[in-house]
Amino acid sequence: MNSIHRLLCACLTAPLILIAANSLAAPPATATSTIAVDCNKAETQADMNKCADDDLGRADRQLNKLYLQYRSSLSNTPRQNQLRDVQMAWIKYRDLSCRFKAAEWEGGSIQSMQRAICLSELTKTRSRDLQEMINCQAPDGTCQR
Repeated sequence: MNSIHRLLCACLTAPLILIAANSLAAPPATATSTIAVDCNKAETQADMNKCADDDLGRADRQLNKLYLQYRSSLSNTPRQNQLRDVQMAWIKYRDLSCRFKAAEWEGGSIQSMQRAICLSELTKTRSRDLQEMINCQAPDGTCQR
């Protein structure tokens, strides 16, 4: 595969990760999504669901920012492609894992909140992992911590 084709593939697949992360991460917005909610005082399930969805949205935006930052710091396309593949696999793991965990509340009004909380927690953990990779880019693979 020539270098132009690889570059084109890399440029086209980076947005796919963002799309996949955004489309698979959060359940559809609820009817209350346009109403401001004080998440420190949320009492109804609808408000708690919205707060969990909002937290997931923030976590997902941070993850996408860190992913793009780290990916752009990698000096060669094969490493960028490896990172893309790892991230796609991680997104699949996260989504399936949280779908399984939330199934415990199948049919209940709390199910979507539990799924959003799970997605948010795993997304924040992945963001910490990416931040560590960004902070540790010594040529020999060692890191000063």
